[in-house]
Amino acid sequence: MREVMKGVHYTVTGFGLLVLSSSFAMASDAAQAGSVDYTKAIIIGACAIAAALAISIVGLGVGLAMGGATGSAAQSISRNPDASGKIMLAMIVGMAMTESIAIYALVISLLILYANPMLKYVFA
Repeated sequence: MREVMKGVHYTVTGFGLLVLSSSFAMASDAAQAGSVDYTKAIIIGACAIAAALAISIVGLGVGLAMGGATGSAAQSISRNPDASGKIMLAMIVGMAMTESIAIYALVISLLILYANPMLKYVFA
């Protein structure tokens, strides 16, 4: 688990440095006289990045949670086979609740991409 978190940390740090360096490059290009304004492209790109991060981070968390729940349920059933019905019922209800978090993240990502209120001010 520690190696996974270390990899996630390195990925997020590298991605942040990439976004930061690209914003400096775009700012220096826009500072030149007579250049094109990249504000709309930056806003749309940031929306796409935010939607991708939202769904990917939540997907990672939901996947880890569902895997842990399945593993724990399998261990519990192997220790006490008589209680398998109750264990399976609790596991399925818990997985449904966990999956609803992923659906909420999907809805938020779609709102960011297609119904973003900030785009109204950018394109006005």
